[in-house]
Amino acid sequence: MKRYDAIIIGTGQAGPSLAGRLTENGMEVAVIERKLFGGTCVNTGCIPTKTLIASAHAAHLARRAADFGVVVGGGVAVDMKRTKARKDYISALSRDGLAAWLGNMKKCTVYRNHARFESAHEVQVGTEVIGADRIFINVGARASVPPILGLDRVPYLTNSSMMEVDFLPGRLLIVGGGYVGIEFAQMYRRFGSEVTIIEMAPRLMHKEDEDVSQGVKEILEAEGIEVRVGAKCIAVEKQGNDVRMRVDCPDNPAESVGSHLLVAVGRRPNTDDLGLEKAGVLMDERGFITVDEELRTNVPGIWVLGDCNGRGAFTHTSYNDYEIVAANILDGEKRRVSDRITTYALYTDPPLGRAGLTETEVRASGRPALIAKRPMTRVGRAIEKGETKGFMKIIVDAQTEQILGAAILGTGGDEVIHTLLDVMYAKAHYTVVERAMHIHPTVSELIPIMLEELKPF
Repeated sequence: MKRYDAIIIGTGQAGPSLAGRLTENGMEVAVIERKLFGGTCVNTGCIPTKTLIASAHAAHLARRAADFGVVVGGGVAVDMKRTKARKDYISALSRDGLAAWLGNMKKCTVYRNHARFESAHEVQVGTEVIGADRIFINVGARASVPPILGLDRVPYLTNSSMMEVDFLPGRLLIVGGGYVGIEFAQMYRRFGSEVTIIEMAPRLMHKEDEDVSQGVKEILEAEGIEVRVGAKCIAVEKQGNDVRMRVDCPDNPAESVGSHLLVAVGRRPNTDDLGLEKAGVLMDERGFITVDEELRTNVPGIWVLGDCNGRGAFTHTSYNDYEIVAANILDGEKRRVSDRITTYALYTDPPLGRAGLTETEVRASGRPALIAKRPMTRVGRAIEKGETKGFMKIIVDAQTEQILGAAILGTGGDEVIHTLLDVMYAKAHYTVVERAMHIHPTVSELIPIMLEELKPF
């Protein structure tokens, strides 16, 4: 049996970088990948979807050209085959670059096969068994499919299979009003599809504050997207070449018919065929591997990074997992998952940037707090760009004067949020930002002005 200093299973955002650090420190490392290098982000997530969103944004701006005094003749058409080809090309750059990096990495052996534990420190790869005292699991997650009656008898798409679509769906039904469903909804509406979102919860993005959910809903509906919330999906069935979905909505019990169906109701970890029971590794009831604050499992010498540990569902949390593990193993540090502040973005147009606690969470805590809110209609940069939808909101602890959370739903929100996030990590008083001089004209320049307008809840 071939033995290594470390085995890394999966090449998402954590695995390859960890391989780089371990080999730089003289370790012999085996990296195992059964399918596509780069994981979800590179192949079916961040990179391809944001590339498609960029194409949809270009189409949207072209249709709005007259608003800016620009004359575009002959109308606007989207070539879906060329759009997909651009997406494939950009994804391949990352995937192939990553494969080449690992393939040329000294002290790194790459296995292209499925991995399955034989014991706590032995892994079968194809017909070979390899071993190591340190094993790192980075296998990611995939789309979850809900138990909708009839779903097994109709064709449907997931976020992964949507990446193979090179045509324009006539009417796209989307089950799920979370981040994935919403981004695809706006994207395909701008490509030219009729789109309906069907969400079982009382509102879109139900974990967000109500004003954020409502703001996103208004943005989608303004572009002609039908949003049905509080819907109980009863059954789906074929209707000729279409898909018919019977739903139960309090205000409109009816049915929705579409040419295509996208199921976007969450993710499940890729842990069910790893043989974890042979290693004695514990999982929760959803299949996520249980880890501590340093991402260690209950079995000494086995760590879990990325989506499959249930401690984050983003590329940036996965990469931060790598940073935590590498720092603790190689640099003698004691970094922990709880050190990080929740932050993420919704890549609609305009985007939502989020950091820290929601207003709802702060109110529920009972702590004294201050809040400031400003509509994007009062942001000069947004007015100049003709992008005035959304608002900005900041919440501050009234006693410590530290920023507790923020939501920026508006142009540049996914970038502007870092103005606040970095100060939150520094545990600095909000006055540090309030007294800063920002560049004019920008969206960020309104942050200090907002902080001057803080009021108690």
